[in-house]
Amino acid sequence: MKIRTDDFRVREGGDVKLHKLPTVTDPIYGSTKDYQDLLAKHVLKLSELQELLYASNRFSILLIFQAMDAAGKDGAIKHVMSGVNPQGCQVYSFQHPSAAELQHDFLWRTTRDLPARGRIGIFNRSYYEEVLIVRVHPELLQSEGLPDVSPDDPSVWRHRFRSITNLERHLHENGTRIIKIFLNLSKEEQRKRFLQRIDQPEKNWKFSLDDIKERGFWRQYMQAYEECLSATSTEDSPWFVVPADDKQNARLIVSQILVDTLHGLKMHYPEASSARADDLLEIRKHLQK
Repeated sequence: MKIRTDDFRVREGGDVKLHKLPTVTDPIYGSTKDYQDLLAKHVLKLSELQELLYASNRFSILLIFQAMDAAGKDGAIKHVMSGVNPQGCQVYSFQHPSAAELQHDFLWRTTRDLPARGRIGIFNRSYYEEVLIVRVHPELLQSEGLPDVSPDDPSVWRHRFRSITNLERHLHENGTRIIKIFLNLSKEEQRKRFLQRIDQPEKNWKFSLDDIKERGFWRQYMQAYEECLSATSTEDSPWFVVPADDKQNARLIVSQILVDTLHGLKMHYPEASSARADDLLEIRKHLQK
């Protein structure tokens, strides 16, 4: 089955309704071995494209993952990026902001970790938390010490959406290509995965009481995500809503989105100048003696 990544793309100006979007699709793979073979092909292609990205040194890639707890962000990063040279890829996981970070604007702590040209940066959660968890828990906005800001004022979120899209437009114009993945997990599948984390001792460390607390705000999170995805998916920096109830399917879709994006950059290895070519010939002659 061919993966049509455009099927998961949120169009600019679209009105996202998550309850109308699938959390599971027909399997792309026929068996576990088939899945492993397909993923291996994607991983090999990503490795080749990453080397080209580094050598051409014109673009950088920022891959953003957002999702509810247990949606599979860590697993997607681990499996999809398993063949990528770690020297050219960095993963950042953003938790609650520190006291020092709260003294700056909400984009400051993540912009420090943007990828340099030739590199892939992965944000496991991101600046989007500032229009998601902060919106669901408005008391967090008060801790940011902003002047005359009320979480009940809808303009606060419109202004933040504008700041985010302005940042992403600036990054795109300067060579950073942004891929934003929302892993769309059903509430029932989350329940099953939480039970697995409790029942399997080796997974106990992944579970905390805070996970259950946040699950109680499911409806509010879905509303926040819907408005966020609708307001911030653009032609240059789109959101992809990936069905996440089947982890293997989700990984194949994510890897295909990344491969397609890198292919679309039409990169090539730098060509040697005539002077450089002459130098290489002289070196070759020397080595052959």
